[in-house]
Amino acid sequence: GLLSTLAKAIRDKFSFIISPALSNFGAWLEQLIAESTGKEDKGIVPIHDEPLGEIVSYSDDRFFVYIRYTDGVDLNQDDKVEALKGAGYPVIQIDVADLINLGQEFFRWEIATATAGSLMGINAFDQPNVQESKDYTRSYLEEFEKNRQLPAESPVVTEGDIRIFVDEVNRQVFEGASTLEQIISAHLNRIQSGDYVAINAYVERTPSVHNSFQTIRTMIREAKCVATTLGYGPRLLHSTGQLHKGGKNSGVFIQVTSDAAQDFAITGEPYSFGVLAAAQALGDMKSLNSRNRRVIRIHLGADVEGGLNRVQAAIEGSLVAQKS
Repeated sequence: GLLSTLAKAIRDKFSFIISPALSNFGAWLEQLIAESTGKEDKGIVPIHDEPLGEIVSYSDDRFFVYIRYTDGVDLNQDDKVEALKGAGYPVIQIDVADLINLGQEFFRWEIATATAGSLMGINAFDQPNVQESKDYTRSYLEEFEKNRQLPAESPVVTEGDIRIFVDEVNRQVFEGASTLEQIISAHLNRIQSGDYVAINAYVERTPSVHNSFQTIRTMIREAKCVATTLGYGPRLLHSTGQLHKGGKNSGVFIQVTSDAAQDFAITGEPYSFGVLAAAQALGDMKSLNSRNRRVIRIHLGADVEGGLNRVQAAIEGSLVAQKS
């Protein structure tokens, strides 16, 4: 009941702080809450693995859950949580005495999520927009079967191997923008109070790539005081993807794609794994566009790390310019 009460009171960004030994539980919890509550223009936005910040980094749309393993306490987490409590933020603290008690947490959060869905007046057990994205992906694959290529796209900006794509509705926002910095600055200017920024990464998750995305989301959080999420495709389609399309129109999306570093054939299919992954990203973006979401796609080309470094510099420059 508390989850739905806080969400209705505009505190709909649910941030996990989880002891290191239990940290992977956050990814499961993120999927449970996003997929179950994100529909009918409602939803609780779960924030997983966002680096901890100072009090000034958070706005009043947040509440926090601290899942604390008592035999593996992170003192920095303890200090941050005490600061949050002192600043008046709602904090739910759950002490886990033994690793075997993790099973209890699975049960607790399943019941809590189902209860929250009932009180929010939604069906917590369906996922209509997940299927919608699949249908768009299927249509792209059917087009590939006919033409041996995915539909041609026209980027709004090209810089080296980096290309930025938007749909026709979003394109109007970027009229006159001709550089990577200008596009990113215009996109970040769309962020309003109460929004969240979602990075949807259809690239291989490596330590270096993940660190870059974590740096990017932290920069955005610090500059805009909004919650940030980071998901990797295609997993995100079945986790936060339902919330992105079915929840409130409060997300500002940055989809990141790249060329397939190594491609493999799929037995019995006319398309490869690389084509399938590209079609899933396109289907995701089309579904977001059909819901009038604020979204851009940044295609990095073959050099993912180099492209991300360039994007990170452009975002940092844009945020500094906006602040000044």
